[in-house]
Amino acid sequence: MIPVILALAAAVLWWPATHAQYRLVALTPGTSRTRTVPWQASVAVGAPVAAAVLIGLHAAVAMTLVSATLMWRRHRAQRVRARDREISDLLLALSVMTAELSVGAPPAAACAAAARELPAGQPRSPVGDGLAMMAGRAELGGEVMPDVEASDELSWHRVGVAWQTADRHGLPMIELVESVRADLLARRQFATRTRAGLAGPRATATVLAGLPVIGIALGEFMGAHPVGVLLGSGLGGVLLIVGTALSVAGLAWSERITDRVINR
Repeated sequence: MIPVILALAAAVLWWPATHAQYRLVALTPGTSRTRTVPWQASVAVGAPVAAAVLIGLHAAVAMTLVSATLMWRRHRAQRVRARDREISDLLLALSVMTAELSVGAPPAAACAAAARELPAGQPRSPVGDGLAMMAGRAELGGEVMPDVEASDELSWHRVGVAWQTADRHGLPMIELVESVRADLLARRQFATRTRAGLAGPRATATVLAGLPVIGIALGEFMGAHPVGVLLGSGLGGVLLIVGTALSVAGLAWSERITDRVINR
């Protein structure tokens, strides 16, 4: 049953795009017309399928756990890169707004200038879209951010909160923008230092998660043949699944601990 499910997942992954999807892509500027599947996703689906067909169910389950962990770490790294890019865009936008406000530009014009200064690329910057939205609302005479909740302390919403605070209490907006930029810069420097300091523990956790593989290789060289036991049916297959699950859980737990320290 598991091999059939994995084969269906592979078929869905490589299923060609429909005519409606091609028409929607054609209406979207700057979007590729071809549907490409990342090689990481192909490997993540193909490896368990190959293990299920060539070896057995226990190997397929273990390979699924490993593939899911690798895809999770890849997705997490992509989120971190997108986060760093958003913070860099926000710092650039705040610098442009400070320069525009210092020469007497109104807040709406300063916000629009900051949105234009951000590099245009794919994917589009959420900072630029948010600043352009706020500038448009202000030029039309509406609220900058109605019912705003600054749930994310490192997002562009802080510009809207500073803008509304300046309007409601008659404070100079340039001072609030400079305060937001200084706080954001200090937070990024702290996160960078902490991430560099935790590079050693993260590498140690990765090495510890891979130690069972080294132990299995040493057992093969010594003639104990642990691979045959683990890939066989019965207790060896159960031990393979349990050992893989424990290694994956330990790696995920260590990543969770380091993330909490960085995001503190």
